[in-house]
Amino acid sequence: MSQLLQFDPHTFTGFCDILTKKDKDLRQIIRTHGYPTPWIRPNTFQTLVLTILEQQVSLAAAYAAFNRLKNKIGLVTPAKILALTDQELRDCYFTRQKIIYARGLAEAVQSKKIRLKKMEELPDEIVREQLIQLKGIGNWTIDVYLMHALRRTDLFPLGDIALVNSLKHIKKLSPDISKEKMLAIAEPWRPYRTIAAMILWHDYLKRRGTKIQD
Repeated sequence: MSQLLQFDPHTFTGFCDILTKKDKDLRQIIRTHGYPTPWIRPNTFQTLVLTILEQQVSLAAAYAAFNRLKNKIGLVTPAKILALTDQELRDCYFTRQKIIYARGLAEAVQSKKIRLKKMEELPDEIVREQLIQLKGIGNWTIDVYLMHALRRTDLFPLGDIALVNSLKHIKKLSPDISKEKMLAIAEPWRPYRTIAAMILWHDYLKRRGTKIQD
């Protein structure tokens, strides 16, 4: 059951403290910027649509699209996404590919092929097996969903450019360091690599003056 280890607002700072005792660089981030806010999102279709919008773009660009969508339809549901035309979605800054991804997800959730509430009881690898079958839902999107919506404690998504850049900055790593070596650096942080990632993101965002959106 270790795979289902989760964090919440009450346990998060304690997990941060465990990590800061293990790693001086993570400790320095918290000394400089304070504790990160636990980055928790509701386990909903709307959250997954936001995560799709965040793929391979800046947070500002993703939030612009997401806020435009919410202003148009309110709560983002499968039925509302499927009712929108291509042009309406393009007007919300969806690319052609992300229109396909969002509709595919909407159809899977509406048909109950994907049951998000059920995911809360499943091990990480089973969640991954189910979601990876959907077009446009890759490992980065699944990692982010596991971290923020299911609050699993041991993800370290090296597909995330901000996380990689923060790790390189904090650890003074070579620009061309391999993923294997970065994973080896993160290995001592198990089973709290999600929390380590959030500390690293915290440093990255603070240095850039960027705010996250739920």
